[in-house]
Amino acid sequence: MRTIFFIPLLLITTALILSGNASAVTYDYGEDKAVYDVNYDDSDRHTMVLRNIQNHVNALGVDNIQVKVVLSGDGLSLLNKAKDDDDLRANIDNLKMQNVRFLVCNNTLEGRQISLHDDLYDASEEDVVVSGNAHISYLQRKGYTFLKP
Repeated sequence: MRTIFFIPLLLITTALILSGNASAVTYDYGEDKAVYDVNYDDSDRHTMVLRNIQNHVNALGVDNIQVKVVLSGDGLSLLNKAKDDDDLRANIDNLKMQNVRFLVCNNTLEGRQISLHDDLYDASEEDVVVSGNAHISYLQRKGYTFLKP
């Protein structure tokens, strides 16, 4: 008697699992543009946001996504910590090879007297924006989705 109830339950469960996996594998997200706002000094959150960005790129494919990461305020600590952290540097380098741009707020650089070249990992003048928040707003008007993990 238990077998009679178990077999249909097993079949339904298997069908649901397989259909869920199939849709995740074959779903077409199309093209996307995203701006990630990082303004916190928290190593665990830095690791999480880099993982989220990589997952985002993986889901859409490098050719289907444009990602900007705007670092302002305490968020510049991500690039500061990367100077001495091999894993963090590797994650950043890997994302940059997938056309993810890391942008640095000039207001924060000046206000906190942070040296672009001495204090931040792999940052150059081309990465500096006048204002982190103004640049996020600008990117949103250009069709970028705002994300703050």
